[in-house]
Amino acid sequence: MLEVLHIENIAVIESADITFRPGFNALTGETGAGKSIVIDAMGAVLGGRTSRELIRTGANKAFVSALFSQVPNDLSAFAEHGVSPDEDGNLVLQREITADGKNNCRANGRPLTVAQLRTIGAELLNIHGQHDGQQLLDEEQHGTYLDRFGRTETELAQYQAAYSNMAELKNQIHALRMDETEKARRIDSLRFQIDELERAELVVGEEEELEQRRNLLRNGEKYISALSGADFCLNGDDDSAGAVSAIGDAESALAGIRTLSEDLAELYQRLGALRSEAFDLAETIRDKRAEFDFSPTELDAVESRTDQLYRLKKKYGATVEEMLTYLEKCRAELDAIETADDTLILLQSKLKKAEAAVMDAGKVLTNVRKKAANILEERIQKELQDLDMLKVRFSIDFAEKEPAMDGCDAIRFLMSANAGEDLRPIAKIASGGELARIMLALKNVLAEQESIATLVFDEVDTGVSGRAAQKVAEKLAQVAHHKQVLCVTHLPQLAAMADTHFSVEKGERGGRTYTQVVCLDREARKAELARITGGNQVTEALMVSAGELLDQAEKYRKTL
Repeated sequence: MLEVLHIENIAVIESADITFRPGFNALTGETGAGKSIVIDAMGAVLGGRTSRELIRTGANKAFVSALFSQVPNDLSAFAEHGVSPDEDGNLVLQREITADGKNNCRANGRPLTVAQLRTIGAELLNIHGQHDGQQLLDEEQHGTYLDRFGRTETELAQYQAAYSNMAELKNQIHALRMDETEKARRIDSLRFQIDELERAELVVGEEEELEQRRNLLRNGEKYISALSGADFCLNGDDDSAGAVSAIGDAESALAGIRTLSEDLAELYQRLGALRSEAFDLAETIRDKRAEFDFSPTELDAVESRTDQLYRLKKKYGATVEEMLTYLEKCRAELDAIETADDTLILLQSKLKKAEAAVMDAGKVLTNVRKKAANILEERIQKELQDLDMLKVRFSIDFAEKEPAMDGCDAIRFLMSANAGEDLRPIAKIASGGELARIMLALKNVLAEQESIATLVFDEVDTGVSGRAAQKVAEKLAQVAHHKQVLCVTHLPQLAAMADTHFSVEKGERGGRTYTQVVCLDREARKAELARITGGNQVTEALMVSAGELLDQAEKYRKTL
């Protein structure tokens, strides 16, 4: 149950705390006072779509929070998103909307995305907007309503799994089917590519080795010159000694005095180590110089191979690994095309079984839907009678259609508005008031099937007046006997039937427009009902009539 709705800087509402109560809560007020803004704020904290324009002029951000009580701990959205009510069964949803369009959402302090907030909100509160009746005009929605009522999730999931399997097989068959000219052209193309890649004899890591060798060969003269210079410095030539010989001479010079002190002994040892290191370096450089074979022919071969790889990479992949992957892909595709006839025969055999499975699952789903439809027809018919639509007949029509993701049934809601008239699609004969009442009947029936504790009706009375309005008020009171109901209304019959009545009032202060939500006592309710009935001309007779309306509503509620 929604306990408290807190609103900050939403449109003309600077700040408001609305404490709702169990049962039937009504909100009334002048047109433009801000009743719909309260509904917008509810939608926002439940994860609905919002925009920066919702933020009050001059404010940097808007904030809405909703406190729910008696929240079950086993709602599916809680386990999915790691959220749970506190030990007292309370859950606080929060949403902050900033001027740059960012959202900060939380549930009992746990950060959430807007999508996660929407999933949780959908299990706590349902908003029936003033335009929801128009959904009845969309026959594609009728099957969805029936599935919700009939709880066909298991049968629908089994059917959809079978349908998805069939659709995948059809896609595979379509991909294998091509005319002979296209088939021959594709085979030639694949064979050319496979042959070109196989002749290249690609080796992983070859590119890096070629690059290193090419750099070396391109700088061959510089390489030989540098090694020769280093060799001369270390080893010398026939005319002069090198560094290795000079270090050996220094070592020999200290050999005779190395025993005179520890310092001289250390110097002698260091010269020996230096001579050994210099000798090793000299040998290494000499070996590198000897093993390097600078050949213009090899350079040409390396350049040619590098160029070949470059051209192949432009066609088949950025690296040798990618080209080898592409080669395997081509081989697999060629094999699939060459064996397509055999594969088609196998797939077509599987498709026949898959189509049979779809038809079987579709029949099961249809049977479950038809059983649910019979019950739903009876329930809707009873609801419509309660709503003073005694002559209306309601029926759910089934027709076969090509299998689709939603089943094999074309489902339509039909009605006859007057005695003796044939059943026809709702879209063709229902008036605005009839649509509103049929939608209310459907919502009430569906609500009984769901665990949602709070139902919000935004101007559900659109197109309704007179005796029908009284019947709608009584129906909402009946619903409120089991669930919390919040209703924005312009009708005195609905407002009088409420257990709790709020007035949404707009005023001006300091050159700014402000909206406040006030909970009315009995005298204030009489004045508000008189205003709704007679406009600005509130007479004593209207006040007396409003009091009688409240008395009648209270008497009716006691009978529930």
